[in-house]
Amino acid sequence: MTAHALRGDLESTALYDLPGPRAQRRHFLYGTASTVIILGLLGWLLYLLFDTDQFTAAKWTPFEYEGIQELLLKGLGNTLKAFAYASVLSLALGAVLATGRLSAHRPVRWLCTLCVEFFRAMPVLVMIFFIFVALKVQPLPALVAGLTLYNGSVLAEVFRTGINAVDRGQREAAYALGMRKTQVMSYVLAPQAVRAMMPAIISQLVVALKDTSLGFLITYEEFLHAGKLIASNLDYDLPFIPVVMIISPIYIGMCMLLSWFATRVARRQRRSPKTDAVDIPPAGPGAVLPGQV
Repeated sequence: MTAHALRGDLESTALYDLPGPRAQRRHFLYGTASTVIILGLLGWLLYLLFDTDQFTAAKWTPFEYEGIQELLLKGLGNTLKAFAYASVLSLALGAVLATGRLSAHRPVRWLCTLCVEFFRAMPVLVMIFFIFVALKVQPLPALVAGLTLYNGSVLAEVFRTGINAVDRGQREAAYALGMRKTQVMSYVLAPQAVRAMMPAIISQLVVALKDTSLGFLITYEEFLHAGKLIASNLDYDLPFIPVVMIISPIYIGMCMLLSWFATRVARRQRRSPKTDAVDIPPAGPGAVLPGQV
């Protein structure tokens, strides 16, 4: 058994009491009741869909047309493009604002705090409309800019909180060894904070992915906009239900894929020696610190 596994078993035993027979029976009853309720809701939903003839061939045959398939694929590609730009820029903006909020210079700290609080409090739809209408920006840059300002300000708080969550003794020990501030951040604080920040980061990126659907309000041809075009042009009753049944699982699948990626990254970090605590020997005369030659 490895040291990590042994430490995890000890922590789980110390922090969690195994349930007794009565608690196990109670948990089993809760789980059974929840399963029955969920299955009942799903059965009721399927009944409503069949009762309104949502699975008839006439409502699903148009999706076999090549033009409709190309429209959906184009919308999905535009959604992924907007999300890719917004996620990268949001992470970069969040890192910059978090660094400013952690700065020792008061004017820089106040300015970054003002930006974070303003853009975090402003509704993302209002920012997108303002950039698109008032500044007369094209739909894609307007959507990306609005998502970047909002999600970047939220991620800035995530980064700042994650850095501050690291034990203060780690920082003081690093400074006592003669490390510079950038070395302390790069080699001591950031690797340990990533573990705590990763779930919140992925959660915010999922929010950014779902908010790309706001692009259809400014005529950006993303996935939801493509579904709206199909629902408004196909000539049969209640067309939006089949469209929603196609679009929703794809959105859910993309969010689940992000969550799976976050879990995989977290597991690799737990196995990585760079994020493990190491014993640093006393720095003698002429000792080389990380990042120095």
